[in-house]
This record gives sequence, structure tokens and C-alpha cells, in this order.
Amino acid sequence: MNAPTASVPGEPAAEPIWRPDPAEAAGSHLARFTDLVARRTGLAHADYPSLWAWSVRDLSGFWSAVAEYFDLRLGGSWEQILDDAPMPGTRWFPGARVNYAEHALRSGSPSDPALISVGEDGTTVRTTWAELRQQVGALAAWLRGQGVRAGDRVAGYLPNTAHAVVAFLASASIGAVWSACGQDYGADGAANRFAQLEPVVLVTADGYRWNGREHDRRAESAALRAALPTVRVTVRVPNLGLPPDSAPDTVSWQEALAEPAGCAFADLPFEAPLWVLFSSGTTGTPKGLVHGHGGVLLDHHKLLGLHLDLRPGERFLWYTTTNWMMWNMVVSGLLVGATIVLYDGSPAHPGPGRLWELAAEHGARVLGVSPGYLQASAKAGLEPGRDLDLSALRVLGSTGAPLPAASYHWVHDHVGPRVQVASTSGGTDVVSGFAGGSPLTPVWPGEISAPLLGVGLRAYDGDGRPVVGEVGELVVTRPMPSMPLHLWNDLDGSRYRETYFGTWPGVWRHGDWMTVTAHGSVVVSGRSDSTLNRHGVRLGSADVYAVVDVLPGIRESLVIGAELPGGGYWMPLFVVLEPGHELTDDLCAGIRRAIAAQASPRHVPDTIVEVPALPHTRTGKKLEVPVKRLLQGAALDEVAGREAVDDIKALEYFTRFAPSAQPTASGPPAQPAPSAPSAQPVPSSQLSQPTPSAPAPPESGVRHTGLVRPSQ
Repeated sequence: MNAPTASVPGEPAAEPIWRPDPAEAAGSHLARFTDLVARRTGLAHADYPSLWAWSVRDLSGFWSAVAEYFDLRLGGSWEQILDDAPMPGTRWFPGARVNYAEHALRSGSPSDPALISVGEDGTTVRTTWAELRQQVGALAAWLRGQGVRAGDRVAGYLPNTAHAVVAFLASASIGAVWSACGQDYGADGAANRFAQLEPVVLVTADGYRWNGREHDRRAESAALRAALPTVRVTVRVPNLGLPPDSAPDTVSWQEALAEPAGCAFADLPFEAPLWVLFSSGTTGTPKGLVHGHGGVLLDHHKLLGLHLDLRPGERFLWYTTTNWMMWNMVVSGLLVGATIVLYDGSPAHPGPGRLWELAAEHGARVLGVSPGYLQASAKAGLEPGRDLDLSALRVLGSTGAPLPAASYHWVHDHVGPRVQVASTSGGTDVVSGFAGGSPLTPVWPGEISAPLLGVGLRAYDGDGRPVVGEVGELVVTRPMPSMPLHLWNDLDGSRYRETYFGTWPGVWRHGDWMTVTAHGSVVVSGRSDSTLNRHGVRLGSADVYAVVDVLPGIRESLVIGAELPGGGYWMPLFVVLEPGHELTDDLCAGIRRAIAAQASPRHVPDTIVEVPALPHTRTGKKLEVPVKRLLQGAALDEVAGREAVDDIKALEYFTRFAPSAQPTASGPPAQPAPSAPSAQPVPSSQLSQPTPSAPAPPESGVRHTGLVRPSQ
């Protein structure tokens, strides 16, 4: 395997690990789109940077070309592509009318598969385009019969199965607003989201499968229904085939789809709400992000068609759950005529190669995984390119966290040199990406290839000036059609403006730390509110993880830089070890040497602490800021909502490192029972941004597995 190298901002770039094949690039959607732009504007763009610069400079020309290239059906009366209002008040295609579901269901030959649903037990169900249209039409007619109208909300408490796709498209077809939540949430966590929306219909499954077990969710479904007084009727999905509970105002999935009906699509304003996605909720009530029919149509056609180059009939598999924005992106594969593969289960059951096996079995052209899954595959010694038929695979997507350079090399050597690694940075907030790959852009190890078309991506220094070759705040300086219409129940828009535009008015600040390299690629270093600021030198936590998480014996790590009163600063590194390994002096020394050599000698941790597990959001993002606040003395209930954490015991464990729990003359604090490590290599979503407090520093403690005095 090649040595894991990463590009360092300000230093000469490494050679690309992947370059576009000229013949494949010439036949791509993006190449043909570039020709269309040249015919429309008279401007020829010889390379991707030139095309990107034009797409940001001339937003009207770019997005109208996207609409033309993908033949979007825009009715109504409209003349402008976007008005002149600054963000966040920009309006797109004012006066146009459209329907997302109509576009999602217009492609595909009737007998070809639109959906392939795979359960953890191996059960596979193929739904043809004709069957999908029939099911959507029947459920939409039933919803209308229940009095559901445009603007009403329909909630789905569902695993990642075909039922969720059908329920969403049926809701969208009549103009109802969809919102979904996975069944790994308890009733309280789901109600914290859905109750804000006051839904009139709840679609819920009897349970789901995970890691070889069936999880009965009938009781949780009943409790959720009781917590939603606005729900008039519940649709029960027999995912596990469990006996139905008798409950009033409940119908089975089969009953709701019993009467055949053709698809009919409501004629909706371009900005009509399509779905509500929720932030992670780690700092209180989750934010409801409302996205519109037209904006999602535009952006997802661009991302899936131009950047991922998906074609009709090609298989699109991205590991996700209904909790995460990537589920919405996967469903949008239907917009470009792709066959979407839905997997409901653990990505590591019955073994670590499960997703590779699915990609081979179903001939996936695009496979999406998390950085953690790639690292786990490498540590397990998998050889997907040798042992499986991945001849159809062209793009390997990765998102949710920065992808270390070592994973690019592993894919090249063990999956295949023809496979393009498309690391992507984006967010639930825009239900899309800011930076990623394309058929025309090279791939450099440890870097995201380029800003996406139409995205005015910049890195800003503290004074709001764009910088190249140095770390800055990830900002978007031009409006995107998929930016939220508004936040739910944010009547005057103040919360929306404060969240994204409070730092620089008219400029979207996302909260990530980013570098734009001299050759135009992007390096995301982690959340800017958890940046490691040691001796005035900033480093992203991702730079540490890229070194530590690939070391033998380390399952995963968490590094925290906690500011302390009087100018003190404590930077511990917490590690979860692989079974059979111990945190010895030699291992600690090896970790320190690796960080000093490969990341930064100024950011060698003050101490290395073994913990039984790390806390994550429900979609797998490490909870850096909540742990940082615990280390600074905040109370557990102040740093994160319990339902937003995948393993609350893992977060509770860190309360022992708070100032109030420091060791006294009688010895260190009592050690709580360790929780089982969370080894779920799933993608991640957005982390919220609490303001840290500043309590007293920790006192001296024990070596390695306890507390040490912070650096002064």
C-alpha cells in the first residue's frame, strides 16, 4: 500500500491519485452540459475551474442552463431566474410552478427496476417503475380521501425501505410536506421533531432489523402517536410482519394502497415546501429546515447528473438511514432515472464487507460510504477489488466527515485505480454539497476535488477576507437554490439569519474550517467551533484523526482543545482501542510521534486517555463540542439532548473529566461502568454549535487512563 500522505496547505501539491479518462470525460453529462453552455452564451470553457467561475458569476445563466439540460417542467408565468434580493431573501424562478414527484416518476421504462430494497436478512424486493407509479398513485389518492391537502404535513417513522420512498412521493405529489425519522429514535426523540410540524398523518413500521436482531417498535409507535394530537390517521407498515396492535384510526399499508389510482400531481409554486429536515438536536430542540420543490429539483439534478454523472438505469447505492439528508439525496436518484438501492440494516453485518458485497451484487455505479467504513475495511484487511466483481463501480462517494489521505490510497490499491474517490462536503442545512468531485476533475489524496458548480465557496479569515492556502471559515458568498426557505416556526426569520448570516451579513457561514488550495481543491478540517488553537496555531481535529484512527490498535479517537480560565489550554486525546490492545507507554509514544510527524508538532496532546466508547450524533458524527463543554464544566443536560446521542452512556462517561469531578486527596473520581463501544461506521450529519463555558482547569491525576495537568 502507498504511504499515507496528505496535502498540506501552503506546500506544493502531491500528484493526483486519479485523473479522468479522456474518453469517459468526453461522454459525460458535464461535458455535454459544457457544450450547451457554449452554444447558449458563446463562452467556451476549456476546463472545470473556468466553468465553475462562470457558474458562480452568472447564476441566472448557469441555473437556467441546468433547467434546460435536464428538461425541467416549469409551468406558470416567470421571467427571472432569481431576483436581486440578498441572501437569505433570494427568490428563484419567481412565478414558476413545478412538482418534485412528477419529475421523480417521469423516467424509467415500466418494467425496469426503480427501487431495489435489501433487508439485513438478505430479503430483496424489486419495485419496477410501473409498480412505483401505481403505489404512489394509490397512496396519494388515499391521502386525498383522508382530507390531506397541499401544505399539510405527513410524518414517517420508518426504516430505509421502499415504503418510505412511496410515502414521501405520494405526499409530495399532492403538495403535502414530508418529514421522516428513523426508528432508532425513541418516541420522545421522534416527537421532539414531529410535534413541531403538527402532522395530520403518521406512517410507521412495526420495527426494523439491526446487527442480526429484530427491534419491535410497536410500543414506540403507539407512544409517538399519542404524543401527536394532530394526527388523524396512522398507516401501519408490516416491515417485520409482527401481529398488528389494535388501535383506533389506524389502517394497514395494504388498506391504504388497496384502491388503484393513477398519479396526479399538484401544480405548486416553485418555492412550495417539499420536506422538513432536522438538525441533530444536540443543543436543544432540533431545528426544522424547510426546503422547496423547485430548489431541490435544480440542485439535485446538478449534483447527481453533472457531478456524479448518474445515467438512467444505473444503480445508485449510498448507505444511509431516513434520519439523514443522504436518504433524500438517494431518493433524488430517481430524478435522473437511476435505480436506487435501499439497504436497511447494519453496514457491518454479518461482516465488515457487507456494503462492498451489495455493490457487487447489484452492479452499483455509485457507492456512498462513510470515512469510518473505509477505515474499518482497511483494518479488516478487505480486498473488495480482488474478491468481488466491482466492474460497474466508477464513483466511490464519501461524506459526513473529512476523508484522510490514507483512505484514498487504500481505495486505489484495494478497490481499483479506475474508481474515482468523490469526497464531498455539504450539510443537512442545504440538503446538498458545497464541494465534491466531477467527471472532469482530478483527485488528490486527502482533498476534495473542487467547489461544486453554482456554489460561491470561499475560505474567510477572521476579517472576512478570502484566503487561499491557509485555513479559514467555510462560507458561501452567492445564493444556492437549495438553501432553506426558512426554519420551521421561525416566523420573523431571525433564527435563520442569526444561525447562518450573523457573522457576515449576506454571506452564509457554515461552521466548518476549510482551506482552498493553490490548485483549487478543498480541504475541510472539521468544525470551526472545535478547532484546536494551540499556541496561536490552528489545526482541525480531522488532521489528528487522519493520523491516529489508522494506527494499529486504535478503533477511533476524539481530540479536544478546551480553553480554560486565566489563559490555560488543555488538549487531551481520547482513544477507543480495538479488542485485545492496551494503552501502553509504547503505544502512547507512537501516537505522539505520529501526530508530531504527520499533523503538527505543536498539537501533540497533553495526555492520551482510554475511554470505552465515543458519543456520536444519531448519524455518526463525533460529539466534539458537547464533550469540550463537559470538560469546561457544563452540565450534561446543557450540552446535548439525550435523544440526539447514539449512546448517552458514552457521553456521560466524560463528566468524570469535568472540574467538579477532579480527583481529591482521597483519589480519582469513581469510574462508571463502561458502555459498549459504538462501532457503527455510518455517515454523519450536521453538528450544532453551542457556546462553550470556561470553568476551572482540571487538577493532576493518573497516567494515560485518567487525568493529567493541562499545559500552561
